[in-house]
Amino acid sequence: MDVMIIATKGCSHCKNLTKELDDLGIEHRLVHVEDEPELCQKLGIRHSPNLVVDGEIVFREQIPRHELREYFKR
Repeated sequence: MDVMIIATKGCSHCKNLTKELDDLGIEHRLVHVEDEPELCQKLGIRHSPNLVVDGEIVFREQIPRHELREYFKR
């Protein structure tokens, strides 16, 4: 499973999302919008943060912990 957080460099929610994924044991990488404009355009990213799993955006905002846990239980 390929999990990415795509966010701006100034995103205040990224640390929380990163910690939540770490707590769940989900390997992920952080991609900054400023460094990957083509990818962001391709995915239609306009807000931060975004959670992308296997090339599909699954969340376009800060995710409540329980929703994140439910998603990755599948």
